Amino acid sequence: MRSGPVLEVEQLSAGYGEVQILRHVSLRVEAGEMVTLVGSNGAGKSTLLNAICGIVRPTVGRVRLDGTDITGWSSEAIVAQGITQVPEGRRLFPQMTVRENLLMGAYRRRDHRGIERDIAAMYELFPVLKDRQRQRAGSMSGGEQQMCAIGRGLMARPRILILDELSLGLAPIMLDVLVDALQRVHAEGTTVFVVEQDVATAFDLATIGYVLENGRVVLSGPTADLRSDPHVKKAYLGL
Repeated sequence: MRSGPVLEVEQLSAGYGEVQILRHVSLRVEAGEMVTLVGSNGAGKSTLLNAICGIVRPTVGRVRLDGTDITGWSSEAIVAQGITQVPEGRRLFPQMTVRENLLMGAYRRRDHRGIERDIAAMYELFPVLKDRQRQRAGSMSGGEQQMCAIGRGLMARPRILILDELSLGLAPIMLDVLVDALQRVHAEGTTVFVVEQDVATAFDLATIGYVLENGRVVLSGPTADLRSDPHVKKAYLGL
């Protein structure tokens, strides 16, 4: 496992046109870590992901992947370098089967035997996907679709897996299943960056957290410490 930050965001500012959303945001995700970025709706979380993934060009600052400056690169080039995002709302190909959706995650790969082994691993991680492998993805429940979206992301064998709003629209029992699966994925060595509005779920998953408010990181540190912070308890945990 490589030491040092897989993902590093340094003093990043970005927005849309003349509207500035992010203001000098800095964070880092070390190899093998599970890190979370939390914040309310409108805090700038999606803008940060768009800037990391090449959809929005930063006005100031840098994004580095494994030490390589990828600021301003195209989304295609960034994906090729190993950033894979499981997007908010899953965004599967609804008319394609579960298996076909999983294969789309491996579209850049040419190791056919490795691809088949990884599909088998996804079926082991999420057994329901094996049962549904010939079913159209759009006909599954929201939780099953989220499993498929995570599996599709993992099929790329990413350097870092980014999850945007994992808990959105899911029943608690299904969320527990997904949290358990992600903890298994992380334990096997995958670096994970979770961007989440549900702060309690995010803190259950990750060991390091950042709190984003009005486009700025206002708090960061171990999630155990953040969970006991008076501001976090009042603003996000209802305590």
